[in-house]
Amino acid sequence: MPTTSVSTAPTVWFLNGPNANLYGLDANQTYGSDSFPVLQQRCEARAAQLQLQLRFVQSNHEGQLVDWIQQARGTSAGIIINAAGLTYSSVPILDALLAYPGRILEVHMSNIWRREAFRHHSYISKAADGVIAGLGADGYEMALEAMARLIARAH
Repeated sequence: MPTTSVSTAPTVWFLNGPNANLYGLDANQTYGSDSFPVLQQRCEARAAQLQLQLRFVQSNHEGQLVDWIQQARGTSAGIIINAAGLTYSSVPILDALLAYPGRILEVHMSNIWRREAFRHHSYISKAADGVIAGLGADGYEMALEAMARLIARAH
């Protein structure tokens, strides 16, 4: 009788907020030249190397991000989040993250502290174990590496 293998690799949710699906389409390349599908492929490849199961998702809707954070409770070891424009305004996302028992990393493609003043305050940071910003697509991969280390230390 064939056996079914069950992966014991930790699951990480990588949540992307509004307009992240437009990465690579900005003429100014504020967020780099990689399209969102290319960014997702890069992250999936890096997660596999790190032996992480990755749920890489994007929504333009605040409530969907909150739903995903709640779904991650009890089913994942960590959340990496780029809440995009909701970083600066979403108390509901903050509240959901504060109720999440796993590790949390905040990531941004651009250096938010070199941009407009309203981007200098992040609600997400209050819940995050750390922040990676300004390194473009490389920062996404670095966030996965950091998350793998945080998870390994917890076990």
